[in-house]
Amino acid sequence: GCSFGGKFYAPEDTWHPDLGEPFGVMHCVVCHCESQRNRRGKVFGKVSCKNIKHDCPEPPCSNPVLLPGHCCRSCPKDKKVDHIFDGFEYFQEKDDDLHKTYNDRSYLSSEDISQDDSRTDFVALLTAAADSWKSTSSGVARARFTLSRSSLVFSITFKRIGRPSRVKFIDRDGNIVFEYFVPRTASPGSNMICGIWSNLQKLHMRLLKSEQLHVTLLTTANQEEEIHGKLIKHRALFAETFSSIITSDAEHAGMGGIAMLTLSDVENNLHFILMFEGLLERREKERSIVPIRVELLYHHHVLREIRANVTSHDPDFAEVLTNLNNREMFWLSRGQLEIALATEGKNPRRISGYITGKKSCDTLQSVLSSGDALTPTKTGAVGSAMLTLHDNGTLEYQIQVAGVASKVTGVTIETKPRRRSRRNVLFDMTADYSEGHVVGTWERLNARDIHMLLQNELFLNVATSEYEEGELRGQISSLLYSGLQARLQELPVPLAGQFVSPPVRTSAAGHVWVSVDENCHLHYEIVVSGLRKSDDVTLDAHLHGFAEIGELDDSSREHKRLLKGFYGSQTNGVLKDLSMELLHQLDKGNAFIQVSTKVNPRGEIRGRVHVPNSCESGPASQIDDAHFDFIPFEEVKLDPEEIKKDPSSCFFEGQFCAHGSRWAPDYDKKCTVCTCKKRTVICDPIICPVLDCANVVHLEDRCCPVCEEKKQEKYVKQTEKSSDQMDGCYFEGDRKMHLPGTTWHPFVPPFGYIKCAVCTCKGATGEVHCEKVNCPLLTCNNPVRRSPSDCCKECPAEEKASIDLTEMMQADGPRACKFGKNWYLSNESWHPEVPPFGEMKCITCWCD
Repeated sequence: GCSFGGKFYAPEDTWHPDLGEPFGVMHCVVCHCESQRNRRGKVFGKVSCKNIKHDCPEPPCSNPVLLPGHCCRSCPKDKKVDHIFDGFEYFQEKDDDLHKTYNDRSYLSSEDISQDDSRTDFVALLTAAADSWKSTSSGVARARFTLSRSSLVFSITFKRIGRPSRVKFIDRDGNIVFEYFVPRTASPGSNMICGIWSNLQKLHMRLLKSEQLHVTLLTTANQEEEIHGKLIKHRALFAETFSSIITSDAEHAGMGGIAMLTLSDVENNLHFILMFEGLLERREKERSIVPIRVELLYHHHVLREIRANVTSHDPDFAEVLTNLNNREMFWLSRGQLEIALATEGKNPRRISGYITGKKSCDTLQSVLSSGDALTPTKTGAVGSAMLTLHDNGTLEYQIQVAGVASKVTGVTIETKPRRRSRRNVLFDMTADYSEGHVVGTWERLNARDIHMLLQNELFLNVATSEYEEGELRGQISSLLYSGLQARLQELPVPLAGQFVSPPVRTSAAGHVWVSVDENCHLHYEIVVSGLRKSDDVTLDAHLHGFAEIGELDDSSREHKRLLKGFYGSQTNGVLKDLSMELLHQLDKGNAFIQVSTKVNPRGEIRGRVHVPNSCESGPASQIDDAHFDFIPFEEVKLDPEEIKKDPSSCFFEGQFCAHGSRWAPDYDKKCTVCTCKKRTVICDPIICPVLDCANVVHLEDRCCPVCEEKKQEKYVKQTEKSSDQMDGCYFEGDRKMHLPGTTWHPFVPPFGYIKCAVCTCKGATGEVHCEKVNCPLLTCNNPVRRSPSDCCKECPAEEKASIDLTEMMQADGPRACKFGKNWYLSNESWHPEVPPFGEMKCITCWCD
């Protein structure tokens, strides 16, 4: 594939390049990743980009407009009302809808909960090949796949087969296109496999969407077993809330099936679709129509029976069991109903399985915020919930509540309110509340409750004495599996505005899972809710050390790191080059995750995280408290032998420096800071901000001057400010920290330095402010661009008649000097031009 701008693309991928602020996405440029081979035959990717603006068609109207996110102008269309979910669970303007039940789906339903419109679901039934020459297996598995962007997330549940060791994806020609080795780590169940196939190539996506991929499970027991099936898109997947794996009692039967079931929205009708393999014998397959019998059983007693015919070329079967009575609904909720499928005739074959709630590797969770309350408010409090649905119909819940200003008076599970002021409470768990935690089990869910839970139709509500109807509320939703083991092993860390310093009364809340692996890579997943759609929801997540609350020296800039900027309500990722100091703070529990917005750039919500790790061994073990008393930019002294062994360390001024370290070089201790970044040393001069005062004082230990009248005040403030004040700014383009007041051209891979923009680090807020360079008005007729990389054109330099290049070559004449593109005579002086700062009037050059 191709690497472009810090991202990876598969062959045949196309995209619009993103240059970052202040340019953004170049919608009129399309880049393409082409596969090429070198002389040795190795395949590599080459990026080619082209301007598509010239290909725009001419709009047929007289007043075309350019829509945001488009390159070509188009004719304006009639305005249509966009029915966008605005955070409320009811539509305030539709009084005629109030007679509807809670199943009218007039809110964020399971069909809308997907954060990515490109998300597609697939299913596969895996069985052994009955006519294979290998020893067949009686194993059956049901695999569900979700294609999200370029990753295929899969949850596989299996029965009557040993735990598989490998999952193979095979194309139509029998080639293995991806192989997943099943780890021994925890999974939601002993008979479940969770995994991700990342970065699918376009070719494999086409095979997947055209249903030409197969999946195979293999075991490594004494006798290897293998089951396989085809990935297909199925109309039943979006509504499925109950499922069953249907197996045979016979050994090595090579047959099985799956059932996908759901309830009607209002009535107790059970809709189901059956997929099965190996049930029809060869002689039956030759017939066009085969009779079958479907039974619904309780303790082997037949409750319902349906007889129908299936065709041999399409043996899927769909039907509805109408009007289940209360006992049948109760047995359904307890996992005690059995569905069976049998053939008719002399040698009948039969498969059966118990119906349970739909199984998945996804996580049932909820973030409760004040912005999502029935009467939205801004309190800065948070609720965080994890839920587990068991096969016997019991729901285990663990809820954390923090930041509320008054006593918690109620914690309930509810449906969407049928009236604005009439809440519909299904289960009250207030009795389980104690000191900010609610832990317990809901044992009396009925089948309708399970159906609504798995359709994302239930809500958690926390009422307080100040907000009797509810201060916090959140929708229980299924979070797509991400591979993060922390989600299976521990509760998330709540993120609240009340945890920010100083506290923020915000409508938002969130929670985060954080873990550090054996390679000292940080894995995280963040979920945020409660931000209004009218707000700017461009979010930045930072990992901070304890420095922000003042335990370490304010000047330390090691302890703040951008995790990711993201849109929407959820993000995850991996940080591989975390500093030793931050890992040390995580181990001690002195670090926190903070999410910022443009409204609150110094923190919208925050939570303290404790991740025990052994990454402080080696270099970090040499750090003691004395090292935290250093002055700005002084290097933390680590073991030189350990640094020398590190392949990412740098050699500078006769000594080795650790990767990620920052120091003042010997040649300029006050006004330059150097950074080691993977064997490369980058030194930045400190650019002092312009002072708005009459009397300027140069302090002995500082690079930049200060105003005399604020000298004493400045020293007092420096001891009080948080580390953000001296932290500087992290810029995503060059992935570097920049000092407060620093000005630079942004570096945007792969285009390099963009000279038409200048970025400045705002020391007071830690924000990077980038703006386009304003080119001056020119008075000449033919302005020229001195260099192709220059941003602004300029008037050509006036020709100096006195300079005759032929005369300058004479040995007896004075020699001239060339500086930049200009020639200067001997003894001539000038002020140099340095983009983007213009003429440097404090510097004089002369030709000698």
